[in-house]
Amino acid sequence: MINYVILNEWQEHPDAKIDTSLLWEYDLSRFDYQKMRNIVVQRVIERGWRNDWYAMFNLYGEEGVKDSIRAIPYMNDRDMNFVSIAFEIPLTEMKCYAKKQLHQAHWES
Repeated sequence: MINYVILNEWQEHPDAKIDTSLLWEYDLSRFDYQKMRNIVVQRVIERGWRNDWYAMFNLYGEEGVKDSIRAIPYMNDRDMNFVSIAFEIPLTEMKCYAKKQLHQAHWES
C-alpha cells in the first residue's frame, strides 16, 4: 500500500502514458521500458505529473517501482525522503542514501 492517497488511484487509470518529454534524450522508437525501468522511475519521481505516476505503476506495479527506488543511485534529499515515506522504504535500504552517507563520510574524514 502506498501512503499517498492520490497514488493509490493508479488502477483507475489503465490508459495513462508517461510523458515522452521526461525521456527527451532517448530514442523512444527503440526505448525498452523494461530494461530502463530505473531511469523511468527516477524521472517520474523527479519530474512527473500525476498521470506519469499512474503510467509508471501500470508498467511496473507497486513492487517493481519499490525495487527501482531501492536501486536508483542518486536522488535529491526531498525526493528520497518523499519516496521513503510514501512507499514505506527505510532510507537505509536505498542505494542513493547509502551513497550519500559514504560521500559525506569521505569529506568529513
